[in-house]
Amino acid sequence: MGTVLYARGVFINRCFDELNLSDPAMVLSIHEEYLQAGAEILETNTFGANRFRLTRHGLGAKVAEINAAGVKLAKQAVAHLREKQAGDAWVGGSIGPLGVRLEPLGKTGLDEARAAFAEQIKAQAEAGVDLLVIETMPALNEAREALLAARETAPDIPVLVMVTVDDESNCLDGSSPQHAAALLTEWGAGAIGVNCSTGPSTVLTAIEAMRSATTLPLAAMPNAGMPREVEGRNIYLCSPEYMASFARKAIAAGAQIVGGCCGTTPHHTRAMRSAIRAIDAQARVSAGAATEELSTETPPSPLGQRSRIGSLVENGAFVTLVEIVPPRGIDCSREIEGARLLAQLGVHAINVPDSPRASARMSAQSLCIQIQQHTGIETILHYTCRDRNVLSIQSDLLGASSIGLRNILCLTGDPPKLGNYPDATAVFDVDAIGLVNIVRRLNHGMDIGNNSISASTNFTIAVAANPGVPDIEHELRRFAYKVEAGAEYAITQPVFDLRLLEEFLNRIEKFRIPVIAGIWPLTSLRNAEFMKNDLRVSMPEEIMLRMAQAGTPDAARKEGIHIAQEMLEAVRPLVQGVQVSAPFGRYTAAAEVIASVLPQGVSVRE
Repeated sequence: MGTVLYARGVFINRCFDELNLSDPAMVLSIHEEYLQAGAEILETNTFGANRFRLTRHGLGAKVAEINAAGVKLAKQAVAHLREKQAGDAWVGGSIGPLGVRLEPLGKTGLDEARAAFAEQIKAQAEAGVDLLVIETMPALNEAREALLAARETAPDIPVLVMVTVDDESNCLDGSSPQHAAALLTEWGAGAIGVNCSTGPSTVLTAIEAMRSATTLPLAAMPNAGMPREVEGRNIYLCSPEYMASFARKAIAAGAQIVGGCCGTTPHHTRAMRSAIRAIDAQARVSAGAATEELSTETPPSPLGQRSRIGSLVENGAFVTLVEIVPPRGIDCSREIEGARLLAQLGVHAINVPDSPRASARMSAQSLCIQIQQHTGIETILHYTCRDRNVLSIQSDLLGASSIGLRNILCLTGDPPKLGNYPDATAVFDVDAIGLVNIVRRLNHGMDIGNNSISASTNFTIAVAANPGVPDIEHELRRFAYKVEAGAEYAITQPVFDLRLLEEFLNRIEKFRIPVIAGIWPLTSLRNAEFMKNDLRVSMPEEIMLRMAQAGTPDAARKEGIHIAQEMLEAVRPLVQGVQVSAPFGRYTAAAEVIASVLPQGVSVRE
């Protein structure tokens, strides 16, 4: 609420809560925007509407009036939703910290604090809130007084209590999230959680810790990152897509209520709501189908019978793949000729990316089927969640299976802002983990609504992995979720640092599936710099130096091939195959790199 009011020109030194009286139309319109974005609980514009904070603005006598007005506006927005769209939502009375230090560190007594909370809660309860949201509590002693005031003043209204945490995911009074969860549970909260804080990452860590200490419902509502000053204004820089990704992770970590605090606009809410639409279906997949559903399932064929790649993976053969990027136009003759060359050399399959870097290209599905028809070589379809809702995803996959595509690489996809149409709208109903669940479900003859599709789609299911990502713990968690969802083998991002690949393989030992290593033949120092700085690929300084020392473009291309050949030989004992990229359509370069593992006697110069 504060973020949107600020964006609409309300000065930061204004009393935002008082706008319930002086500009109710603005507050009402903001509530309605969040409802249109998919919010199911509206918090009232009363975060600071307690006696201590209002007194600073000369409004100490208007506690009841401001709180009642705040509840009325939120309820009015919900009523409009019911009338216009037959939708529904709940109104949560927002109760923030008092803004004063409590004893023993400050002058305000605990009894005074409880009385101030009770005054605010009484006004909200009489105005008809559905629940009370005690939020952003910096210390447990203040949270306790607010919670006790709620239990004494409005014993029949559910209470959600959320603390705020620091960079270490501890409460600001030093309490651990486990300790906070245990005490809030003991004191009688109906639900607990974490809000505000330094952003999604710390909130997620705290929620994971709380889950081990309580059986209460959990709420996760972080800021949209830390604010940055841009031209004199505080701007929160977490994108809607990132907050949507957080929502899925929070639910996976055990949260039942997800949302956002400072910086979370209706755009963020819309993305988060979209991201969790398929969560119920995914949960059903994870929990196992009900007995009546099992009778209608059609199990897929064994992995080795679904495709050539499935057979190679199942039998432990060393798999060779080459990536061919779709053209920007409608003529794919060059790509087909490249695939024909690689098929003749003995490459097992062609990987076809789905509009990489969010660029507008021929559909990957179209190029896959044309390559298979004209060359006979098998393809692996990259499929991203960026551009499709769950209806389109299922339709596409059913169509892909019907025309003979058998291998799917499940990807979340690059957000549009990275591509040549940055204003394009992203969908992200699910991410790669949810997509694996959908494909696995289709492989068992069922859509995500548990309706029979009469036959298995019989896809082999691949996922991506990035051993060189800076936040390796996050990558490992996601990889484990992908395996649990049904992934059957993995393809890594380009590997230039063998140490990172070895560490990644060691860390996934408990949930290991066959891994195919990505290999990229660099073409120039500029290409290496792009990989390192733009794509955030781990690039050892030794490789940067070797590319820098290449005196001519031709020498640089040859050095890039040598580096890729060395990396292939190094990773070969560790993985079950390699995927070699063909940078800028140089298919002979990819073949030259992969020559050592192709059938003997084949010339890559053909």
